[in-house]
Amino acid sequence: MPWSRRHLLTIEDLSLDEINQIHATAAAFKAVLGRRVKRVPALRGKTIVNLFLEPSTRTRISFEMAAKLLSAEVISFDAAASSTTKGETLRDTAQNIQALNADMIVLRHAASGSPLYLSRVLDIPVVNAGDGAHEHPTQGLLDTFTMKEHLGSLRGRKVVILGDILFSRVARSNIHALTKLGADVTLVGPSTLVPDWFTELGVRVSHNLKSALADAEVVMLLRIQHERQGASHFPSLGEYTSMFGLNKTRASWLNPKAIIMHPGPINRGVEIDSELADGDRSVILEQVTNGIAVRMAALYLCAGGQPENVAPVE
Repeated sequence: MPWSRRHLLTIEDLSLDEINQIHATAAAFKAVLGRRVKRVPALRGKTIVNLFLEPSTRTRISFEMAAKLLSAEVISFDAAASSTTKGETLRDTAQNIQALNADMIVLRHAASGSPLYLSRVLDIPVVNAGDGAHEHPTQGLLDTFTMKEHLGSLRGRKVVILGDILFSRVARSNIHALTKLGADVTLVGPSTLVPDWFTELGVRVSHNLKSALADAEVVMLLRIQHERQGASHFPSLGEYTSMFGLNKTRASWLNPKAIIMHPGPINRGVEIDSELADGDRSVILEQVTNGIAVRMAALYLCAGGQPENVAPVE
């Protein structure tokens, strides 16, 4: 099936075939990254603007590296030094970037739905790098790509997502991707952060950590999203850690071959102890590396490339 989307806005809108196409394209680019010369000419002559209006480290740098490895010109937007501080609207900012002959915008914004909005007012592709508490599609894609590298098919695999689900765009993108890939997903955390209505998305909800972790093959930790919470949803970080933090004892409840994941940034000693974050079961840094290949795939496909045209490894 040829790739036909100009924008990557949500995983919810992607079909299973499209998710697998992105993963296959990412695998081809990851193989290219193992060569002595890593850069490919796939987007030579294109200009990509990283329009990040929220703080970011991994995602911004990963998109920048991905674009440069595809031979595109990259401009990273500095919100603090831009006209947005003078009251310029997102629409005006983006339309001016388009008028400056940009070929694609990668957008991170605090408002849910902002990438969809831009996709309707611009004539160039828009890639969502995180919109409010809505979605973070490339994170969900790189997370599931990493799981597939370790587990193969995710159909029937037991995946636990532990932490602040309510305010997490990463959780939503992973839920959509994992359920489409056939995984058995359980969400765990305090009832205030993991409300029962999440079961409407085809997942289980649990507030009992030990039973949820039993035989889990993947556990993904999520940090507390303080910046999105209008009020505290638990008494203290200490109490959260005492009940839901992943430590060595609780990790023993997992399947012996289970992998531990985290999209970052990590709050060490809160949602996960350092010895686990840095341990043999952790694939956290693999997630970061895989983010480059997945974002190369997203940029390439949205720019009009096709999965079968990625150059084979030499």
